[in-house]
Amino acid sequence: MVNLRQGGRKPKVAVLHVGGTIGMSLTNDGWVPDPAVLERFLAATPLLTHPDVPDFQVIRHEPLLDSSNTRPEDWVELAASIVAHDAEFDAFVVLHGTDTMAYTASALSFLLDGLNKPVILTGAQLSLEHVMSDGRDHLVTALVLAGQAQVPEVCILFGSVLLRGNRAQKVSNDEFMAFESGNLPPLAHIGARIKVNHGLVRVPRPGPVRLRNLVRQPEVVALRVFPGISAKLVERVLRQPTEGVVMATYGTGNFPSNDQALLDALAEGIARGVVVVNISQCHRGRVSQRTYGTGTALDRIGVVSGADMTAEAALTKLYCLLGQGLSPTEVARRMTVDLAGEMTPERLEEGTPALMSLPSVEL
Repeated sequence: MVNLRQGGRKPKVAVLHVGGTIGMSLTNDGWVPDPAVLERFLAATPLLTHPDVPDFQVIRHEPLLDSSNTRPEDWVELAASIVAHDAEFDAFVVLHGTDTMAYTASALSFLLDGLNKPVILTGAQLSLEHVMSDGRDHLVTALVLAGQAQVPEVCILFGSVLLRGNRAQKVSNDEFMAFESGNLPPLAHIGARIKVNHGLVRVPRPGPVRLRNLVRQPEVVALRVFPGISAKLVERVLRQPTEGVVMATYGTGNFPSNDQALLDALAEGIARGVVVVNISQCHRGRVSQRTYGTGTALDRIGVVSGADMTAEAALTKLYCLLGQGLSPTEVARRMTVDLAGEMTPERLEEGTPALMSLPSVEL
């Protein structure tokens, strides 16, 4: 393993425990967050004193959450905690539930301005209390990666891969390989060796990390297009107080363009200032609104192409931009710009030299 310690000092990592299955205990009401679960695991695991494991400190957020209960204010609180402790630690590991992990990882990537150190979210399908828990390997591996690997991004570590956080999606609720990244290869593969693909890792900007403050809580909606969707439904979705809509359409961004009432409902909402972002229902591929006539119709009325963003990235990005108090026009413009690695610029395709410029490095 490559020694990336500087000046002989072991890296120091903050473990931000916010909740999730990894730290749950079984009760009469099912599995619920329990701070004692992590405490017992740490006390009973001498492997955590191995030289390759960095020094770490657990910071528990209260109350611990089942991630299904996560709200946008929790994203902001977590981001603020990272900023507040930035000077004390070389990296951060976040213990989080899997159900909304991709939302939190995406939101952190937009809230943390100038991030220049690893922030690795991980969790488990089975509690540390379970005999077959995947959380043991995840926690140890996340600590090693946080202390050794030069990946200054918000990431998700799950199974045998390290994924960019705003490109990841939960794809299974029972398999240990629970997360995938449909439109970007993993930043690292974990096996007998850790292979980091530095050609995909974003270059950090110098300076301390800053929190992008949200001045208000905007109203955003996720809408999935389906055969027979009615104009009345779309009208209701776009009524006040809705400010932004992430609309998941077919294939490359296609929509039932032969229904003029549907298009009129969208156009009227956009004219009132609602930002409508078009993403694909497909796990892989990108929106191209000018490929088919059914997509061009959306382009004409001002629907914003979400390119190859995930639903989680598009929604949190839209929320954060609107929450900064920007105008609908400026929000629509920034939704088409890659802010934190969440989308591939249209001129590039996955696997081109521009994206794969450096070789993999083993730790």
